[in-house]
Amino acid sequence: MTPRATNPVKACTDVAKSIQCLTARSPRFPSSQDSNTGEVRPAAGSGKSTINKIIKNDYSTSPEDRPVNSQEKRFAHTVALPATKSLPATSVTSWIADLISKTSIRDLSNTTVHRSKRMLLDTLGVGILGHNTDIVQTVARTCMVLEHAAYVGGRNGMGGCVLWGSRNMRTSPATAAYINGASVHSMDFDDTWHPATHPSGPTLPALLALSETMSNLSPSLEDLLVAYNVGIQVQGLLLRSSNSAKSIPWRFHPPAVVGVMGSAAACSSLLGLGPEKCRAALGIAASFAGAPMANAGTTTKPLHAGKAARFGLEAALLADQGIEGNDNILDMPSGFGAFYDDFDPETLIAEHYNSPEFLLHYQDIALKRFPAHLGMHWTIDAALAVRSNLEGNAGALNVDSIEKVVIKAPQSKYINRPLPATRHEARHSFQFNACTALLDGEVTPSSYHSNHRQRAQLMALLQKTEVQTSDDNKPSFNDMYVEVHIHLKDGSQVCGRCDTPYGHWRNPLSDADVIKKFNTNTAALTNQSQQEILKKVRNMDSSEKATDLAKLLYSY
Repeated sequence: MTPRATNPVKACTDVAKSIQCLTARSPRFPSSQDSNTGEVRPAAGSGKSTINKIIKNDYSTSPEDRPVNSQEKRFAHTVALPATKSLPATSVTSWIADLISKTSIRDLSNTTVHRSKRMLLDTLGVGILGHNTDIVQTVARTCMVLEHAAYVGGRNGMGGCVLWGSRNMRTSPATAAYINGASVHSMDFDDTWHPATHPSGPTLPALLALSETMSNLSPSLEDLLVAYNVGIQVQGLLLRSSNSAKSIPWRFHPPAVVGVMGSAAACSSLLGLGPEKCRAALGIAASFAGAPMANAGTTTKPLHAGKAARFGLEAALLADQGIEGNDNILDMPSGFGAFYDDFDPETLIAEHYNSPEFLLHYQDIALKRFPAHLGMHWTIDAALAVRSNLEGNAGALNVDSIEKVVIKAPQSKYINRPLPATRHEARHSFQFNACTALLDGEVTPSSYHSNHRQRAQLMALLQKTEVQTSDDNKPSFNDMYVEVHIHLKDGSQVCGRCDTPYGHWRNPLSDADVIKKFNTNTAALTNQSQQEILKKVRNMDSSEKATDLAKLLYSY
C-alpha cells in the first residue's frame, strides 16, 4: 500500500501551533501565575513598557536610571510546576538563574545597550549574507527533508519561522534557529568576544525563532533586547570560570559550550521563566553542550552555532514543561566544569557577583572587517602595512623578487595552515590571509573562492611563506601580535606589525562602518527593508513587536 504523503504546510502549521501551546501561559498573557509563589499577577501587557523614554538615533537608549520593581520584570509560567527547592544563594547556578529571571531593561547601562545593538545589527547582516553559502544551503535542504515542514508562502498568512535571507521560506522554530545560527557563523564573519567565543550566533537566531512562535503574546523589541543581553551575559560569566578560556581555544569550540547555555538563558528570559525553571533550562542545556576544535576549518564548524541556538531554545521549552536538570549544574566539576580543567566557580562568584553592570559594559566586542577567524585580522593588517611600506618606497610586490615571507604569530595549530585546500581552511590560515593581503591589497568574501585561492601567483607566494612563533606572543585575542616580514632577494627586508586590528574591542568599528558592513552584507534585501531594520535596531522599542523585525529578514 502506498503511504500517504505528508502535507508540508500542514506539518509546519501543526509545529507552530504546538509551540504556541507551550507558551500559551506566557507572562505576557493576562493573569499569569508565578511558578515559584503561585501568586496571580497582571501581565506585562504585549511587552509594552509603562514608562516613556527618549530613544536616540545613535544605537543608545535613555540616560534615565530608574528604580527596579521586580514585579514589573518577569513572571513565570504555570505549566508543569515542579516542587520548590531550597538552594544556596551563593551557588553559581542559582545566581545566574536569578539573573536570567529578573533582568529588565533598567539593568542595562547605556553603554551595554549601545554595544549590544551594534552586535545585533551585525549579526543580522552576516546571517542574511551567510544564507546563500554552500554550507547553509546543504543544511537547509537536509533539515527540510527530515522534518517535511519547510514551505514557501509566508505572505499568505501561514505560520512558521523565517529563514534569514531566504525568499520567503519558513520552517519550524527549532530548525529555523539551527539554520539561521549556522548562517551567522558560515563565513566566520560574526562577532568575537574575550574570553574567546562567538556569542551572537547561538543567541539571536533562537530568540527570533521563539518570538515568532509567541506572536499572539507580542514580545516586544525591548523584550528581545533584554533577553539577548541576558544570553550574552551568561556566556561571558561562564567563560570567566576558567583561566584557560582566555586563550585561543584548542579543545572545545566555545559557541558549542557556552553558546548553548546563553541560548537557553536568553530563551528562558524571553519566555519569562522563574528562577527554578531557569535552573532546569541550564541543566538541560549543559547536556547538549560541546563540540571539538578538530572541526575548525571544516564545513561542520558553522553547525556548532546552529546546534547551540537550537538546543538552547529546546532546553528552555523543555524546562517550561517540567523537565529537570541538576540544580547545581554550573557549580560541579562533573557539570559545566567537565569542559574546563581549571573550572573555578568560587572565584567567578567572588569576582563578579556584586558587579554593578553587565560584562558588555566593561568588555566591548570585536566586529569583523573580514570573513575569517579573528586571528587573521592581525595578519591581514600587518600584511597591508608591509604593502603600504613597499608603496611608500616606490616599490611594488613582485613575487619573483621575494626570497621568503615570515609571519611571526602566536602558537596555534589550527590556524597555521600552509596550503589550505578549501575556503574554510583558508579562513583559518595565517599564510593564506597574509599572502592574499600582500597580493591584492584587500581581503573580501570572494578572496576565499576557489578561483582566487588557486591562482599561480598566490600558490607561488604561499610556497615561500613560513610561520614563526615565540614564547612572548601569547595565543590570546587580548594579548597577541602579528608581524609580517618580506625578505627580498637583494637582501633587504620590508616589515609590518599589528598589535590591535581595526574592529577589535580596543579599536572598535565606528557606528558608520557597522552600518556600512550591514548594508553591504544585506544587498539582497530591498533598500526599504534595510532602512526599516536599521530603524528598528536603533530603537528596539517596547511599542514594536519582535516579529516586526523578523518579517524584514527575507530576500525578495
